[in-house]
Amino acid sequence: MTVVEVFADMGCPFTHVGLRRFVERRAELGRDDVAVWVRAWPLEIVNGTPLDPAFIAEEVDDIRTQVAPELFAEFDEGSFPASSMSALELVAASYEKDLVTGERASLALRDLLFEQGVDIGDLDVLALVAADLGVEVDLTDTRRVLQERAAGLARGVIGSPHFFTPSGEFFCPALDVGRDAAGHLRITRDRVGFERFISACFGDEPTVPD
Repeated sequence: MTVVEVFADMGCPFTHVGLRRFVERRAELGRDDVAVWVRAWPLEIVNGTPLDPAFIAEEVDDIRTQVAPELFAEFDEGSFPASSMSALELVAASYEKDLVTGERASLALRDLLFEQGVDIGDLDVLALVAADLGVEVDLTDTRRVLQERAAGLARGVIGSPHFFTPSGEFFCPALDVGRDAAGHLRITRDRVGFERFISACFGDEPTVPD
């Protein structure tokens, strides 16, 4: 089994896009032998302040408008969690069970947050997800998250999402993100960068985008 690692925050919309693109391409290639290990990069700890729901909502609107109209169907700013630490702890505990369970947890929680508008900071919601996955975890204990953050620091993680593949590392490979002179977010699909990333994940020659 080949493992692609990514350090990311649960509330990062760019990560949601990147993971969706990765999973879609993996399915197209029929490469179930490649797993993604989504590790915690808790921005509320890294930045010293919780993520701002209004700021995330602006990013979601820009991503949806500019590059991904099919995503963020029911995103709700009002349901954005005050903290993602417990959700990240659940994911870390799920990966301790096995890679498949960990990946399921990571993708399911992001789907709840970004596609269904569910508050994944709610411990009752997380308990239901944990039960469905067959994972036992103390959701008030965030030691795993802090350990993964320390691992990310040691690896030189620069932000969310930061991918580590068997043959190279990539920061936010699915999107080219910047701001114009007025400070407005400008997002395009980084087709060349994404194909290089996919090549590094699956060991194939990169496809040249049309």
